[in-house]
Amino acid sequence: MNPFILLFIRAILGVAIAVVITRMFRGEVSAIYVAGLAVILVGLAYALEYYRKRNKP
Repeated sequence: MNPFILLFIRAILGVAIAVVITRMFRGEVSAIYVAGLAVILVGLAYALEYYRKRNKP
């Protein structure tokens, strides 16, 4: 899959999940918290993908 499309999908899903998590734990949706959590989630997705590909024989 094209890396740009993969980034776009991960970013959209990251924002959606960040909104849900922020709403669950804070009770209100703030753009700062959602943006920060979305960046962390997308970064973790790329880190885990790198880790998974690195350990393949």
